[in-house]
Amino acid sequence: MLELYGKSTSINVRKVLWLCAELELDYRHIGADAADLDACVHRFNPNAQVPVLRDGDFVLWESNSICRYLAAREKRHDLLPQAPQGRAQVEQWMDWQATDLNTAWRYAFMSGVRRHPEYTDAAAAATSLAHWNRLMGMLDRQLAQTGAHVVGDAFSLADIVLGLSTQRWRMTPGEKPLLPAVQAWFAQLGPRAGFALHVDNGVP
Repeated sequence: MLELYGKSTSINVRKVLWLCAELELDYRHIGADAADLDACVHRFNPNAQVPVLRDGDFVLWESNSICRYLAAREKRHDLLPQAPQGRAQVEQWMDWQATDLNTAWRYAFMSGVRRHPEYTDAAAAATSLAHWNRLMGMLDRQLAQTGAHVVGDAFSLADIVLGLSTQRWRMTPGEKPLLPAVQAWFAQLGPRAGFALHVDNGVP
């Protein structure tokens, strides 16, 4: 049986949990209530970060890599196309989420939501939020162009990873622009399996 390690409040763990619901996978989730969670994570991931996936003897970390693996394992080519160009488009937006978007929101989120003592510079938090807003505007323009999902008509892994980022953006305090295409797309995701439980669940 698949084993997934990581607290369900982690945005990166929630990506995988949502995908598992989409794929209707049978898996064991080792979360915050597991006494050996930290020890297992340190054992399996040299970065000591979650999530970590075990599939028998195979161990994988990095949330977007786990999502790619599970979609390929289940032969869900609707979520991760086989054709090189279609796959590259999905992966382009997944990589953008993991690099540009995550970098932009870190200070604003750690300051405004986590209240972390190392993130108390109000000016830096404002700059972070402004950059985050600009990038969310880029996503809004992409969604306005496709008129449906991130890379076109079909739901894909790009929608999963960016759906979690959008939930975090919506729940982080601060002034934000009105992004109608993002709003319509996020509402459209609502009925999907696992969305209410793992994404729009009140956790930023």
